[in-house]
Amino acid sequence: MLLSGLGVDHLLVSSQPTTSTLPKAHVLNQRSVEIFDDCGAYDEVRRLSTPPEQMAWTAWYSGLSGEHPDDGRRLARLECWGGGGDHEDWRSASAFPQLNLPQIRLEPVLKERAEEMAPGRIRFGHELTALAQDGEGVTATVLDRESGDEYEVRARYLIAADGGRTIPELVGIGYEGFDKLAITYSLYVSADLSGLTGEDEDVLLRWVAAPRTGASFVLSPMGPDHWGPKSEEWAIHVIFLPDDPRMPEEDGVEALVRESLGIEELDMEVHRVTRWEVGAVLAERFRDGRVFLVGDAAHRHPPTGGLGLNSAVQDAQNLCWKLAAVLGGQAGPELLESYEAERKPVDARNVQRSMENALGQLMIFNATGMSPEQDEEANRAALARLWSDREEDAEARGAFLAAVRNQSQEFAEHNVEYGYAFESAAVVPDGTPEAGNPDDMRLYQPSTRPGSPLPHAWIDDEEGGRRPIKDLVEPGRFLLIAGEEGQPWVEAAQALAAAGQPVDALRIGHVEGDLFDARSLWARHRGISSEGAVLVRPDRFVAWRSPGAASDPEAELGSALDAVLART
Repeated sequence: MLLSGLGVDHLLVSSQPTTSTLPKAHVLNQRSVEIFDDCGAYDEVRRLSTPPEQMAWTAWYSGLSGEHPDDGRRLARLECWGGGGDHEDWRSASAFPQLNLPQIRLEPVLKERAEEMAPGRIRFGHELTALAQDGEGVTATVLDRESGDEYEVRARYLIAADGGRTIPELVGIGYEGFDKLAITYSLYVSADLSGLTGEDEDVLLRWVAAPRTGASFVLSPMGPDHWGPKSEEWAIHVIFLPDDPRMPEEDGVEALVRESLGIEELDMEVHRVTRWEVGAVLAERFRDGRVFLVGDAAHRHPPTGGLGLNSAVQDAQNLCWKLAAVLGGQAGPELLESYEAERKPVDARNVQRSMENALGQLMIFNATGMSPEQDEEANRAALARLWSDREEDAEARGAFLAAVRNQSQEFAEHNVEYGYAFESAAVVPDGTPEAGNPDDMRLYQPSTRPGSPLPHAWIDDEEGGRRPIKDLVEPGRFLLIAGEEGQPWVEAAQALAAAGQPVDALRIGHVEGDLFDARSLWARHRGISSEGAVLVRPDRFVAWRSPGAASDPEAELGSALDAVLART
């Protein structure tokens, strides 16, 4: 979709016959949602997603509702991902909310939109089997799995978005990290759990400690027509350490789930049982010649925090505008070197954060005092301490609740998801220090320091029509935003645009300007005077800024564009 929007001719092949048949990833953070909007897919993705009021919290429970009086008791809850749109930090960061839609329903939406934008260029059931590079391009050998025919495709560049299954090995790229941190069994089921999950309509993810077996489970509603307790479909996950002797065979997982949750007699249709390894790995490099790795081909995460899918979407955005600029002759090929320089540190942090999130969940489970090695009575006694008002249980209760509060590292890591910044040759530093951040994980602090994401603001036109500032940045083009008295910067940008530079320009002010900052949101974070200017890249990251006026604005702006676009 991004390549189509940038006018880049391309072909996508996937060895799979269709889009995902499993729920898989489901959390869509604000930056990814913005990118879906860029592609024209946002409205449908939001229509299908979990209603915001049903994804405000995550919660921990003692089993499901059952005959025992403590079954289904809520142990604790934690606000998650902007509290369903209620959190002011999320509202002020972006015009777009956090969404939740499993891949089994997200991918068909994206595929339909991609085919609409590039008819005949999306080929499922076609598998890349070999590739060769030379100084001018890449030759790929593709197998049509249905007919058995092979054909060759010649391209300038190749994007490997194959999950690391084929292409990294073909080009000799290895991985660093841990392949098998844990083993997860996932059940994708249709079942009516509405009478078993209580009345917590606003809870998205349910972490269930099952005293019957001492195991713990994650229950995630999958819709499609209702969410929360009335969801028609569910994903149920149970995690084991690789050497756990109690780990069942795949055909025994359903029985374990039924026994643990006390649902032996529940009418439940099991669509799929999958066994998958939880790993945390990062590719040694994200590029080999004309081949670029994105998504799971470049990095694989534990699912905690939902950073894997979102990192992949954001990899693609970072790479695609750069490819378009090089292919269009607007940038030197060295611009492509900034892809790894910018994305690898961000993805490495996301992998690390995913591991830390998983560890935090393990600490919560350990704080329950429950164990698979204990019998049901001992497990229920351990859990009872968590709601007891007895003085001797205060320490256990406090430790559990502290572990839950700490897990805001997973459900409120806003700066990790939205506030990351880049350092590369595609950013012109201005010598200013990073602002101090009391919590670099949870607190996103908007800024126009070069390398930072463009701060959100609502911008008005003369008639009072309002739109998010992100929509001012056109696909594949830079945007110069000047202050109220920054007309010389605008004229400099217009002169460069007339000479073929991919740059647009305008002034934004509260009273004067081409567009208007009616709420003074832009003024709060713009970091320039009324005579200054900010240059924004096509991916809406700040490339350069000048705090005030310049003696030769056209030369300064031209020099900045040359540096960012790797033009000598």
